[in-house]
Amino acid sequence: MKSAFVANRRLMAASLLPALLWPAIATAQEAQAVSLPPPALDSGNTAWMLVSTVLVLMMTIPGLALFYGGMVRKKNVLATVMQSFAVCCLVTVLWFVVGYSLAFSDGGALNAWVGGLSKLLHQGITVETLWAPGVANIPEFVFSTFQMTFAIITPALIAGAFAERMKFSALLLFTGLWLLVVYAPIAHWVWGGGFLGSAGVLDFAGGTVVHINAGVAGLVCALVVGKREGYGQVNMAPHNLVYSVIGASLLWVGWFGFNAGSELAADGLAGAAMFNTQIAAAAAALAWMAAEWVIAQKPSVLGIISGAVAGLVAVTPAAGFVNPTGAFFIGIASGLVCYVAAVKLKHALGYDDSLDAFGVHGVGGLVGALLTGVFADPAINGLGKNASVGTQLYGVVFTVAWTAIATFVILQVVKIAVGGLRPTRQQEIEGLDVTLHGEVVQ
Repeated sequence: MKSAFVANRRLMAASLLPALLWPAIATAQEAQAVSLPPPALDSGNTAWMLVSTVLVLMMTIPGLALFYGGMVRKKNVLATVMQSFAVCCLVTVLWFVVGYSLAFSDGGALNAWVGGLSKLLHQGITVETLWAPGVANIPEFVFSTFQMTFAIITPALIAGAFAERMKFSALLLFTGLWLLVVYAPIAHWVWGGGFLGSAGVLDFAGGTVVHINAGVAGLVCALVVGKREGYGQVNMAPHNLVYSVIGASLLWVGWFGFNAGSELAADGLAGAAMFNTQIAAAAAALAWMAAEWVIAQKPSVLGIISGAVAGLVAVTPAAGFVNPTGAFFIGIASGLVCYVAAVKLKHALGYDDSLDAFGVHGVGGLVGALLTGVFADPAINGLGKNASVGTQLYGVVFTVAWTAIATFVILQVVKIAVGGLRPTRQQEIEGLDVTLHGEVVQ
């Protein structure tokens, strides 16, 4: 009896001990929290993000410039590479002034739709300002520059849809308006605290923000601007596929910054995203080549490099959410589907998407976005545990609708502002190099 009483007393004391000690514990925890130093810059993450930023910029200049430049006719090669270079310069300035703020600042009551102007001209950002303090711990200047390179390549991709037939003045005005009205808001929707990201739409590195966005805009541009002079009647074969192979190779290498860099850290998930990128690109290139070999009887250089880019596009939203097996199947699917879209669907419907901006980027981005909902693996990234095709489709539908409508309206505004979207018929026949820029390739 006595032993039972002692045991009960001990049990009561043990149960009361946490309650008696809790004020002291809480006070100690508060003191510890107060004494914790502010998050410090992570030099490893910062070094990786500096490298990633350079890699993504390389994707546009010189990567995309050479990729697109090699696929047009010789009389338009300078005009085509000029588009990529000029877009890079224009978007850089606009991003610094207002684009970054619209995409990545708090929009207050409108935050679900667009950011605000609190970071206009990057005000309030110093060398001490960190992006994702306590998580990535990288300088916000580095984060902004990294995101700037995404903003640069997206409108540059659109130019492939209307290559060889848009006035340079129209291109510049279109790019500026499109960046602010379409790209910045959609980037905010997905990555800046907007309604698509909050709804659980997964886009690791830009399948929706960059590729579906650019592809759909490219299709609208191709339809509004119209076909090239002589389309379907004269030879419009690429003038130098060696340039395009070099450009595609630079895109492939740069894509590691695009996808693995989107982790914003030098860690295991960045490594998984890098590996997935390589697997998907190779699988898609082989799938496109195989389809072309069977259907057209010959595997072409243009086909294998287009397939590789299709795989890179499709794995972009999935890179940090799927395992390598998922990336492999995404690559195969994108290679086959994009081959049909770029080679068969385009000719069946009769639109002139000059360099397959829609067929590769729009369709590839759609395939990747939807299959992310299928193959997302929580073992790779816990954010993928609630992934679904339905949620991904929700993001795709909103992106396609806004991009298509806004792009059409912007084109009408540009058409009025610069007196038409296209050069004269004679200028197109002579070539845009000499007629718009006064230069030629010897």
